[in-house]
Amino acid sequence: MINTMTSYLNRHPILCTSFVFAELSYMKDTCITVFLLFVSLKEYSCVYQTTFMWSLFVVTESSVFSRQIVKIFSEDGMGKVVEIPADMTARDLCQLLVYKSHCVDDNSWALVEHHPLLGLERCLEDHELVVQVQASMNSDSRFLFRKNYAKYEFFRNPLTFFPEHMVAWCQETNHTIPPSQLLQNFLATSSCPEIQGHLYMKDVGRKSWKKVYMFLRRSGLYCSTKGTSKEPRHLQLLADLEDSNIFTVITGRKQHGAPTDYAFCIKPNKGRGEMKELRMLCAEDEQSRTCWMTAFRLFKYGIVLYQNYKIPQQRKTLLSHFSAPVRSVSENSLVAMDFSGRIGRVIDNPVEAQSAAMEEGHAWRRSQRMNILGSHSPLHHSSLSSVIHIAQLWFHGRITREESHRIIHQQGQVDGLFLLRVSQSNPKAFVLTLCHHQKIKHFQILPCEEDGQVFFSLDDGATKFTDLIQLVEFYQLNRGVLPCKLKHPCTVVAL
Repeated sequence: MINTMTSYLNRHPILCTSFVFAELSYMKDTCITVFLLFVSLKEYSCVYQTTFMWSLFVVTESSVFSRQIVKIFSEDGMGKVVEIPADMTARDLCQLLVYKSHCVDDNSWALVEHHPLLGLERCLEDHELVVQVQASMNSDSRFLFRKNYAKYEFFRNPLTFFPEHMVAWCQETNHTIPPSQLLQNFLATSSCPEIQGHLYMKDVGRKSWKKVYMFLRRSGLYCSTKGTSKEPRHLQLLADLEDSNIFTVITGRKQHGAPTDYAFCIKPNKGRGEMKELRMLCAEDEQSRTCWMTAFRLFKYGIVLYQNYKIPQQRKTLLSHFSAPVRSVSENSLVAMDFSGRIGRVIDNPVEAQSAAMEEGHAWRRSQRMNILGSHSPLHHSSLSSVIHIAQLWFHGRITREESHRIIHQQGQVDGLFLLRVSQSNPKAFVLTLCHHQKIKHFQILPCEEDGQVFFSLDDGATKFTDLIQLVEFYQLNRGVLPCKLKHPCTVVAL
């Protein structure tokens, strides 16, 4: 393959200056080589007048002739068939789909293994081989492409994911373990961390659930046959971590009769996907379920998860000199000026300069509205402020309250995850749906009129905005009346 690429470059020497050879990473002792190739969209002789396209080729010697067909579905039910190498990982496939769908690559996209008949789904780990996972799936199962902001959130906020009362050695050390030590104990194979607590467990082959005390260790999931006893003679092994995967149950109450909405299950890798093979479990709340499921991933994959978390940051550093904007000498010499008086002056104060820039932006928006509409009223059905937000990723139109909850749940339930939708009770209003501390809250955005112009506000007019884009941008920088800033927009793409 290297000889083939070299021969290609010899035939097209114009590409040599745009060809970069970089080693990305090692995965399972296989050197994955990334070729970043800028290919002209027109004739090579017109190189200075054409647009270049960045194509990503992941090539290994073992996968040149071994390729498989995989079908990926988006949230709207539409599918895309892609041909991939047999050793392509979930991360590589997500990057390919991001490129083909023209999405923003913020390292939060995930490939989801979805089983509609069982009501189960899980996000594939970045290092998992897609073809291997597909081979273990049933004919009715499918892959979904969606956001998952919580995939590595536990590395950034471990105390949120692991409550002290559920971590055994936090109890033994009187809650003195710092967050960094908490993660080190989970990742180090020499340590013996343990998650403990009550869970509801469904009896195999029955509809009944019973509450038992359980322990999750590196060796597996155990339940105590005598209260909360940890004695070996009272522990019963329920599942082995190495040969199983953990899934979220999305139809817990309706399909499985779960006592709460926070069901999950452990499914063997080599099973036939039958209901009797599943170990159905249910937690009391979302935080407990997240703790059990995150600990399962850490115990099973260990340091590999941390490497998956770090790879995007290393790749960003590697490619930073390609994407960093280059400022010209004239741009570096620009200064902020104030021309409001008779004589222009240089604005030395950075705060004043930023305020002047924001005011200029507001004035430009007002002038654009007048030029386009010829009217001050944004409530007119064709006004700019009533449609300018429609193309934004965070706007989801006329969806229900329940649908907004489903989208928030699917994309990770991290602090600052949000979307905007049309209000069901007031057709002129909008609703901001925001996740904070794994709880979903709704804030109504109402129109308010002042001096013949209509603004939007979610704090009864104390803070007013000319359109929803301005409102979102403000609360991304300022918490205001919200419990947290807006950080992660809920995004749904069409493949």
